Amino acid sequence: MTDKLDGRVALVSGSGRGIGREIALKLASEGARVVINDLDADPANETAEAVRAAGGEAVVCAGSVTEDGFAERFIKTGVDSFGGLDIIVNNAGYTWDSVVQKMSDEQWQAIIDVHLTAPFKILRAAQPVISAKAKEEAAAGQEVFRKVVNISSIAGTGGNAGQINYAAAKSGILGVTRTMAKEWGRYKVNVNAVAFGPIRTRLTEGSADGDSTIKVEEKEIKVGVNPDLLSQMERMIPLGRVGTPQEAAGAVYLFCAPESNFISGQHIICGGGFVI
Repeated sequence: MTDKLDGRVALVSGSGRGIGREIALKLASEGARVVINDLDADPANETAEAVRAAGGEAVVCAGSVTEDGFAERFIKTGVDSFGGLDIIVNNAGYTWDSVVQKMSDEQWQAIIDVHLTAPFKILRAAQPVISAKAKEEAAAGQEVFRKVVNISSIAGTGGNAGQINYAAAKSGILGVTRTMAKEWGRYKVNVNAVAFGPIRTRLTEGSADGDSTIKVEEKEIKVGVNPDLLSQMERMIPLGRVGTPQEAAGAVYLFCAPESNFISGQHIICGGGFVI
Protein backbone atom coordinates (compact mmCIF):
# COMPACT_ATOMS: atom_id res chain seq x y z
CA MET A 1 0.00 0.00 0.00
CA THR A 2 1.02 3.60 -0.62
CA ASP A 3 -0.42 6.71 0.97
CA LYS A 4 -1.47 9.11 -1.80
CA LEU A 5 -5.10 8.72 -0.68
CA ASP A 6 -4.30 8.09 2.96
CA GLY A 7 -7.39 8.61 5.14
CA ARG A 8 -9.62 9.61 2.25
CA VAL A 9 -13.14 8.19 2.20
CA ALA A 10 -14.16 6.76 -1.17
CA LEU A 11 -17.62 5.60 -2.23
CA VAL A 12 -17.64 3.30 -5.27
CA SER A 13 -20.98 2.16 -6.65
CA GLY A 14 -21.16 -1.19 -8.41
CA SER A 15 -17.90 -2.34 -6.83
CA GLY A 16 -18.65 -5.97 -6.06
CA ARG A 17 -17.51 -7.20 -9.46
CA GLY A 18 -15.50 -6.33 -12.54
CA ILE A 19 -14.22 -2.80 -13.05
CA GLY A 20 -15.87 -1.48 -9.89
CA ARG A 21 -14.13 -4.10 -7.75
CA GLU A 22 -10.78 -3.16 -9.25
CA ILE A 23 -11.46 0.54 -8.66
CA ALA A 24 -12.19 -0.16 -4.99
CA LEU A 25 -9.06 -2.29 -4.62
CA LYS A 26 -6.91 0.35 -6.35
CA LEU A 27 -8.18 3.22 -4.21
CA ALA A 28 -7.76 1.12 -1.06
CA SER A 29 -4.21 0.21 -2.09
CA GLU A 30 -3.44 3.93 -2.11
CA GLY A 31 -4.79 4.34 1.43
CA ALA A 32 -8.46 5.20 0.90
CA ARG A 33 -11.15 3.82 3.18
CA VAL A 34 -13.78 2.43 0.86
CA VAL A 35 -17.56 2.01 0.87
CA ILE A 36 -18.34 -0.96 -1.34
CA ASN A 37 -21.69 -1.23 -3.12
CA ASP A 38 -23.24 -3.93 -5.22
CA LEU A 39 -26.76 -5.00 -6.09
CA ASP A 40 -26.02 -8.28 -4.30
CA ALA A 41 -24.49 -8.49 -0.83
CA ASP A 42 -22.23 -11.50 -1.48
CA PRO A 43 -19.92 -9.96 -4.11
CA ALA A 44 -19.86 -6.70 -2.15
CA ASN A 45 -18.74 -8.53 0.97
CA GLU A 46 -16.13 -10.45 -1.02
CA THR A 47 -14.63 -7.20 -2.31
CA ALA A 48 -14.64 -5.72 1.19
CA GLU A 49 -12.85 -8.80 2.51
CA ALA A 50 -10.25 -8.49 -0.26
CA VAL A 51 -9.62 -4.87 0.75
CA ARG A 52 -9.22 -5.86 4.40
CA ALA A 53 -6.97 -8.80 3.52
CA ALA A 54 -4.65 -6.35 1.78
CA GLY A 55 -4.53 -4.16 4.88
CA GLY A 56 -7.20 -1.63 3.96
CA GLU A 57 -10.52 -0.54 5.45
CA ALA A 58 -13.90 -1.18 3.84
CA VAL A 59 -17.59 -1.34 4.67
CA VAL A 60 -20.51 -2.53 2.57
CA CYS A 61 -23.65 -0.70 1.45
CA ALA A 62 -25.49 -3.30 -0.61
CA GLY A 63 -28.53 -2.61 -2.79
CA SER A 64 -29.64 -1.14 -6.07
CA VAL A 65 -28.51 2.40 -6.82
CA THR A 66 -31.97 2.97 -8.32
CA GLU A 67 -33.84 2.22 -5.07
CA ASP A 68 -35.68 5.08 -3.41
CA GLY A 69 -33.52 6.34 -0.57
CA PHE A 70 -30.38 4.49 -1.69
CA ALA A 71 -28.36 7.65 -2.39
CA GLU A 72 -28.93 9.00 1.11
CA ARG A 73 -28.07 5.61 2.65
CA PHE A 74 -24.89 5.37 0.57
CA ILE A 75 -23.66 8.77 1.69
CA LYS A 76 -24.65 8.10 5.31
CA THR A 77 -22.67 4.86 5.31
CA GLY A 78 -19.50 6.72 4.41
CA VAL A 79 -20.05 9.48 6.93
CA ASP A 80 -21.13 7.18 9.78
CA SER A 81 -18.40 4.60 9.17
CA PHE A 82 -15.43 6.82 8.37
CA GLY A 83 -16.45 10.35 9.34
CA GLY A 84 -16.31 11.99 5.97
CA LEU A 85 -16.66 11.94 2.20
CA ASP A 86 -13.81 12.64 -0.21
CA ILE A 87 -14.22 10.56 -3.38
CA ILE A 88 -17.34 9.43 -5.24
CA VAL A 89 -17.06 7.04 -8.19
CA ASN A 90 -20.36 6.57 -10.02
CA ASN A 91 -19.64 3.22 -11.62
CA ALA A 92 -22.74 1.00 -11.19
CA GLY A 93 -24.52 -0.08 -14.33
CA TYR A 94 -25.24 -2.67 -16.97
CA THR A 95 -26.39 -2.83 -20.57
CA TRP A 96 -29.77 -3.88 -21.98
CA ASP A 97 -29.44 -3.58 -25.73
CA SER A 98 -31.84 -3.43 -28.64
CA VAL A 99 -32.38 -1.47 -31.83
CA VAL A 100 -34.71 1.46 -31.43
CA GLN A 101 -37.82 -0.11 -32.97
CA LYS A 102 -37.58 -3.11 -30.63
CA MET A 103 -36.64 -1.26 -27.45
CA SER A 104 -39.33 -1.16 -24.80
CA ASP A 105 -40.06 1.75 -22.49
CA GLU A 106 -38.86 -0.45 -19.63
CA GLN A 107 -35.49 -1.04 -21.32
CA TRP A 108 -35.04 2.65 -22.02
CA GLN A 109 -35.95 3.81 -18.52
CA ALA A 110 -34.00 1.12 -16.67
CA ILE A 111 -30.73 2.10 -18.32
CA ILE A 112 -31.35 5.83 -17.95
CA ASP A 113 -32.15 5.28 -14.27
CA VAL A 114 -29.03 3.30 -13.41
CA HIS A 115 -26.48 5.25 -15.45
CA LEU A 116 -27.83 8.80 -15.21
CA THR A 117 -30.54 9.29 -12.58
CA ALA A 118 -28.74 7.30 -9.88
CA PRO A 119 -25.50 9.33 -10.14
CA PHE A 120 -27.56 12.53 -10.03
CA LYS A 121 -29.27 11.39 -6.82
CA ILE A 122 -25.99 10.33 -5.22
CA LEU A 123 -24.41 13.70 -5.97
CA ARG A 124 -27.49 15.53 -4.70
CA ALA A 125 -27.39 13.54 -1.46
CA ALA A 126 -23.68 14.28 -1.07
CA GLN A 127 -24.04 18.06 -1.45
CA PRO A 128 -24.88 18.93 2.19
CA VAL A 129 -21.92 16.91 3.47
CA ILE A 130 -19.48 18.34 0.94
CA SER A 131 -20.72 21.91 1.40
CA ALA A 132 -20.42 21.76 5.19
CA LYS A 133 -16.92 20.28 5.07
CA ALA A 134 -15.76 22.80 2.47
CA LYS A 135 -17.02 25.73 4.55
CA GLU A 136 -15.23 24.42 7.64
CA GLU A 137 -12.00 24.01 5.74
CA ALA A 138 -12.25 27.44 4.10
CA ALA A 139 -12.83 29.06 7.50
CA ALA A 140 -9.68 27.34 8.76
CA GLY A 141 -7.69 28.53 5.75
CA GLN A 142 -7.37 25.02 4.30
CA GLU A 143 -7.64 24.03 0.67
CA VAL A 144 -8.86 20.43 0.56
CA PHE A 145 -9.75 18.85 -2.78
CA ARG A 146 -12.44 16.21 -3.20
CA LYS A 147 -13.06 14.07 -6.25
CA VAL A 148 -16.02 12.86 -8.29
CA VAL A 149 -15.38 10.44 -11.14
CA ASN A 150 -18.34 9.54 -13.34
CA ILE A 151 -18.13 6.55 -15.64
CA SER A 152 -19.03 7.04 -19.28
CA SER A 153 -18.32 5.03 -22.42
CA ILE A 154 -17.27 5.48 -26.01
CA ALA A 155 -20.94 4.72 -26.71
CA GLY A 156 -21.62 8.05 -25.01
CA THR A 157 -18.92 9.96 -26.88
CA GLY A 158 -19.61 8.51 -30.33
CA GLY A 159 -22.85 6.52 -30.22
CA ASN A 160 -23.25 2.79 -30.80
CA ALA A 161 -25.87 0.96 -32.85
CA GLY A 162 -28.19 -1.10 -30.70
CA GLN A 163 -27.49 0.93 -27.58
CA ILE A 164 -29.62 4.05 -27.84
CA ASN A 165 -30.52 3.88 -24.15
CA TYR A 166 -26.95 3.27 -22.96
CA ALA A 167 -25.45 5.83 -25.36
CA ALA A 168 -27.97 8.46 -24.24
CA ALA A 169 -27.22 7.82 -20.57
CA LYS A 170 -23.46 7.78 -21.05
CA SER A 171 -23.61 10.97 -23.07
CA GLY A 172 -25.80 12.53 -20.41
CA ILE A 173 -23.32 11.74 -17.64
CA LEU A 174 -20.76 13.86 -19.47
CA GLY A 175 -23.18 16.78 -19.22
CA VAL A 176 -23.60 16.06 -15.52
CA THR A 177 -19.82 16.04 -15.16
CA ARG A 178 -19.30 19.41 -16.80
CA THR A 179 -22.17 21.00 -14.89
CA MET A 180 -21.09 19.68 -11.50
CA ALA A 181 -17.53 20.85 -12.12
CA LYS A 182 -18.94 24.37 -12.41
CA GLU A 183 -21.36 24.07 -9.48
CA TRP A 184 -18.88 22.45 -7.08
CA GLY A 185 -15.71 24.29 -8.01
CA ARG A 186 -16.34 26.61 -5.07
CA TYR A 187 -16.18 23.55 -2.80
CA LYS A 188 -12.81 22.50 -4.26
CA VAL A 189 -14.33 19.40 -5.86
CA ASN A 190 -12.80 18.08 -9.08
CA VAL A 191 -15.51 16.45 -11.20
CA ASN A 192 -14.31 14.39 -14.16
CA ALA A 193 -15.32 11.35 -16.18
CA VAL A 194 -13.69 8.28 -17.68
CA ALA A 195 -15.20 6.88 -20.88
CA PHE A 196 -14.32 3.23 -21.30
CA GLY A 197 -13.64 1.59 -24.61
CA PRO A 198 -13.59 -2.20 -24.93
CA ILE A 199 -12.80 -3.67 -21.50
CA ARG A 200 -12.99 -7.40 -20.81
CA THR A 201 -15.76 -7.90 -18.24
CA ARG A 202 -18.84 -10.09 -17.84
CA LEU A 203 -20.80 -7.47 -19.81
CA THR A 204 -18.58 -7.86 -22.87
CA GLU A 205 -17.71 -11.54 -22.71
CA GLY A 206 -20.45 -13.67 -24.24
CA SER A 207 -20.90 -17.06 -25.79
CA ALA A 208 -20.88 -17.61 -29.52
CA ASP A 209 -24.65 -18.09 -29.57
CA GLY A 210 -25.26 -14.93 -27.56
CA ASP A 211 -27.05 -16.59 -24.63
CA SER A 212 -25.06 -15.00 -21.79
CA THR A 213 -27.24 -13.21 -19.25
CA ILE A 214 -27.02 -11.43 -15.92
CA LYS A 215 -29.77 -11.19 -13.31
CA VAL A 216 -30.88 -7.68 -12.38
CA GLU A 217 -33.71 -7.42 -9.88
CA GLU A 218 -35.31 -10.72 -10.98
CA LYS A 219 -34.89 -9.91 -14.70
CA GLU A 220 -32.60 -11.95 -16.93
CA ILE A 221 -30.74 -9.44 -19.13
CA LYS A 222 -28.83 -10.63 -22.18
CA VAL A 223 -25.26 -9.34 -22.19
CA GLY A 224 -22.04 -9.96 -24.03
CA VAL A 225 -20.45 -9.04 -27.32
CA ASN A 226 -20.30 -11.65 -30.04
CA PRO A 227 -16.74 -13.06 -30.00
CA ASP A 228 -16.32 -12.39 -33.72
CA LEU A 229 -17.35 -8.76 -33.24
CA LEU A 230 -15.08 -8.45 -30.20
CA SER A 231 -12.22 -9.83 -32.28
CA GLN A 232 -12.92 -7.25 -34.99
CA MET A 233 -12.93 -4.47 -32.39
CA GLU A 234 -9.68 -5.77 -30.96
CA ARG A 235 -8.00 -5.48 -34.34
CA MET A 236 -9.07 -1.82 -34.47
CA ILE A 237 -7.47 -0.99 -31.12
CA PRO A 238 -4.08 0.61 -31.75
CA LEU A 239 -2.62 -1.06 -28.64
CA GLY A 240 -3.66 -4.42 -30.05
CA ARG A 241 -6.06 -5.81 -27.43
CA VAL A 242 -9.02 -5.00 -25.21
CA GLY A 243 -8.36 -3.53 -21.80
CA THR A 244 -8.42 -5.20 -18.41
CA PRO A 245 -10.50 -4.14 -15.39
CA GLN A 246 -7.24 -3.25 -13.64
CA GLU A 247 -6.30 -0.87 -16.45
CA ALA A 248 -9.78 0.66 -16.32
CA ALA A 249 -9.36 1.21 -12.59
CA GLY A 250 -6.04 2.89 -13.22
CA ALA A 251 -7.71 5.48 -15.42
CA VAL A 252 -10.21 6.27 -12.66
CA TYR A 253 -7.41 6.55 -10.12
CA LEU A 254 -5.74 9.26 -12.23
CA PHE A 255 -8.67 11.56 -11.43
CA CYS A 256 -8.61 10.63 -7.74
CA ALA A 257 -4.92 11.32 -7.16
CA PRO A 258 -3.74 14.70 -5.83
CA GLU A 259 -1.91 15.34 -9.11
CA SER A 260 -5.33 15.99 -10.69
CA ASN A 261 -6.24 18.81 -8.28
CA PHE A 262 -6.39 21.43 -11.04
CA ILE A 263 -8.24 19.27 -13.57
CA SER A 264 -12.03 19.46 -13.59
CA GLY A 265 -14.92 19.17 -16.01
CA GLN A 266 -12.95 16.85 -18.30
CA HIS A 267 -13.26 13.31 -19.64
CA ILE A 268 -10.66 10.88 -20.88
CA ILE A 269 -11.16 7.78 -23.01
CA CYS A 270 -9.63 4.60 -21.63
CA GLY A 271 -9.70 2.48 -24.76
CA GLY A 272 -6.21 1.72 -25.98
CA GLY A 273 -6.59 4.36 -28.69
CA PHE A 274 -9.92 2.96 -29.96
CA VAL A 275 -12.58 5.58 -30.73
CA ILE A 276 -15.94 5.52 -32.49
